[in-house]
Amino acid sequence: MKTRLPTIAIGLAAALACGTPVLAQQPAPAPAPSPAAPPAGTPSPAQSTPLPTTTAPGPGTGTNQAPTPPAPEKALPPATPVPPTAGRPPLVANPGDPSDVDEVTLPAKPAAILSGTAKWDQAVPSLKDAIAKVEAALAQAGIKATGKPLSVFTRTDDDGFQYEVMVPVESVPNPPPAGLPDGLRFGTTPSGKALRFTHKGPYEGIDQTYETVTAYLDAKGIIVQDAFVEEYLTPLASPSDETLEVNIYALPK
Repeated sequence: MKTRLPTIAIGLAAALACGTPVLAQQPAPAPAPSPAAPPAGTPSPAQSTPLPTTTAPGPGTGTNQAPTPPAPEKALPPATPVPPTAGRPPLVANPGDPSDVDEVTLPAKPAAILSGTAKWDQAVPSLKDAIAKVEAALAQAGIKATGKPLSVFTRTDDDGFQYEVMVPVESVPNPPPAGLPDGLRFGTTPSGKALRFTHKGPYEGIDQTYETVTAYLDAKGIIVQDAFVEEYLTPLASPSDETLEVNIYALPK
């Protein structure tokens, strides 16, 4: 296989002053008898008259003060988008081991299929776009997708490759709905005995996994069909995506 290239006081003071007007001098009148001293503890008239109080306006007081605006709500972090393929099962239920080869049996499942060609340095964007077209067409037509997307490499050379992108569906519609993209058809996924190899890591390093596949087949003397199958357990996002997981199926003749 060819190498693929596949982050938000005012203080007011009040002073009260009392004054008695001065009269013209007159002969001093006879002194009036002194009133009896009030009992101890009796307040004087000045003391018994309460002084008006003035309250300096503060926060929350005063009729002309603008209301305090509510605290802004804390923005929630953006939700992590959920891949459209999340929850869909792979062709084979039990997971593969990257350090080993599994002999499995692939079931024939109904699928939407779109063919195309691509250069090796455009493998990831080409396959990603083709898968997105199939997924969008199925969603628009109301057809339920039930499995992980696949790529079947039907022909390869030094310059590029031919492929069939497949998305398993619940059932093949009969008749097919109108308005499907040109070239989209329905069929079945590859089936039968297969050898499963698991690739974990960037797509741009998948060529090393294919070297392991070739070495294993040569050592065992196994002749396989020309079409290799890739099943994308995680979304095919970019050539350097470290979280990518791919099942590679080789079907013996």
